Amino acid sequence: MMNSPSSNPCIDDLAPEPAKTARSAWLAVGSIAVGTFAMVSTEFMPIGLLTDIARGLNVSDGTAGLMITMPGVLAAFAGPALIVASGRLDRRTVLIALTTLLIASNLLAAFAPNFATMLVARLMLGLCVGGFWTFAPAAATQLVPDASKARAMSLVLAGVSAATVLGVPAGSFLGTLFGWRASFAVTGALAAAVLLVQLWLLPAIPPVRAIGARDLLTPLTRRMAQVGLLAVLFFIAGHFAAYTYLKPLLQQVFGLAPNSVSTLLLVYGAVGFVGTFLGGSLVARSVRGTTLLAALMLATALLLSTLIGSGMVAGAVVVVIWGVAFGLIPVALTGWMMEAVPDAPEAGQALLVSGFQVAIASGALIGGVTVDNHGISSAMVLSGVLVLIAALIVGTLGRARGGAALATSAEQ
Repeated sequence: MMNSPSSNPCIDDLAPEPAKTARSAWLAVGSIAVGTFAMVSTEFMPIGLLTDIARGLNVSDGTAGLMITMPGVLAAFAGPALIVASGRLDRRTVLIALTTLLIASNLLAAFAPNFATMLVARLMLGLCVGGFWTFAPAAATQLVPDASKARAMSLVLAGVSAATVLGVPAGSFLGTLFGWRASFAVTGALAAAVLLVQLWLLPAIPPVRAIGARDLLTPLTRRMAQVGLLAVLFFIAGHFAAYTYLKPLLQQVFGLAPNSVSTLLLVYGAVGFVGTFLGGSLVARSVRGTTLLAALMLATALLLSTLIGSGMVAGAVVVVIWGVAFGLIPVALTGWMMEAVPDAPEAGQALLVSGFQVAIASGALIGGVTVDNHGISSAMVLSGVLVLIAALIVGTLGRARGGAALATSAEQ
């Protein structure tokens, strides 16, 4: 009996540790997720305040739009550059530095005396966006066991949907009440709170390995990564060629009043939030299947928007399908690259970030030209066709050689 595990005081002392360690790990993942929320809220907040900011800084609405496009362009280059520059630096240090930069960006924007200063603030944000999406998903999955990697990734990416539902509308509301500078100041305060939480909760996160400039080419030598990046170009370009005009679609094609449009935009973000967590469960079973499902759902919503008629019910059907697909997209594509390059996940994420930003810019341009020349319905059809091409790429070329689930590939 003296040798029984139940009576061994050393083992008794150690017994609670796994639960405590697991709790600490998930709290750390949560701190990264809250950082996602703060960053995405900052990135898209000017959309709802564009006219106010333009008036306050004495520029046109078109010029003010550079606050949205310039961070995206810089982010496309920042991801690969930062991963090479960071070398073997502890990812805890990297994430904390990015959050600090996010605080500085918001505060500089809040007190910007002119538009040039505002652009500097937004370029600082571009560095945050490129760096955060390169490091955060991989860092989160390092904190948890292999079986929980997909869940951790979906939690981090849920910050995107949460920012869409809560952060961006709240920023617009604050801007309406107290002025656009107050919105940036409050978001900066939120980022400061995130920094304190990360300093408290984030443990050391050593990189899997240092990434050099040559290593960035590693994903391009893997067939599954090549297929994924090709699919991203069509998938994301198609999505943003349409998403940019979601509000006019609801107003002009579905004939909805402003209050109804606001309600459906809120529904869009809410079901996207649900879709993100659903994506975490689905990716754990099949990355390819989840990606294909997201593409087919999005294509269905886009094409259905031109066929289903008008009214609140028709608009709600399209928005719900589209919103769930929106939630699945980042989880599916991030999981795809992690599965494709399990030995260099950060390099895969860096190229994914670049692909995303190029596709977003291309999609917005394609959508704008199509809307101006052929109308919103034509833009929806073109977007649907682009997404169907992505589905075809995933369905025909995306057959992995083993390892259908994220957790499985991570173990290899």
